Amino acid sequence: MAFSEELEFGHDDRKRIYEHVERKGAVDPESVHRALGIDPGGFRHHVAILKRDGRLESEAGKLRVTIDGGAREEYATETFEFQIRPARQEDLSGIVGAIRQVAEEKTYIVAESVADEIDREDALLRYNEIESRMFFVATVDDDVVGWVHLNAPELEKLSHTAELTVGVLEEYRGNGLGAHLLSRGLEWAGVNGYEKVYQSVPSVNQEAIDFLESQGWQTEAVRADHYKLNGKYADEVMMAIEL
Repeated sequence: MAFSEELEFGHDDRKRIYEHVERKGAVDPESVHRALGIDPGGFRHHVAILKRDGRLESEAGKLRVTIDGGAREEYATETFEFQIRPARQEDLSGIVGAIRQVAEEKTYIVAESVADEIDREDALLRYNEIESRMFFVATVDDDVVGWVHLNAPELEKLSHTAELTVGVLEEYRGNGLGAHLLSRGLEWAGVNGYEKVYQSVPSVNQEAIDFLESQGWQTEAVRADHYKLNGKYADEVMMAIEL
């Protein structure tokens, strides 16, 4: 299912099932059935229709929202191999850990807030009437070493824009992972109808600013003294790219 599709269900119970699974990220069908109190026959019928319509899928015995993120991509450097793929609910702790490790540098405030949000909600991917949230990860030996995240409000006046964060653990930088993640995220955004992607970084994060500029991003605005890092003020650099 692509984010550009309208969320229509045709039945209230079908909508309730979808919304419950979407909030939980990945959930056992029986627990959904018990939580919603739908009769067993009707529950099985609605789940079958949600699967048929590409709203839900079943993997490892759990229901989850179907989001088409494309295939896994394989890459190799001189010293290690890595993959870029759509994130799964099971990646949540790895993504939170990676974001928090990068955020310890105190130069990626937005990403830190993303980690807090997904950790609090305990759901990685979201697609509902209020917001859409998608992640791709870079993995080495199945460990998450980088991410790209896109978040978009489901508001008509902002439906053409999405906010992005991207990061790679320090020991894996300089090997192209960030560029591959950014490219994958922007490709997905374009396919799903977004026209503009933006993100904000503190002015002290010159490495991120240089990286984004090398990928075609431009500075749209600067908010003076927007952050206070370790007792010192820093500007917010607001950057964007048109797709």
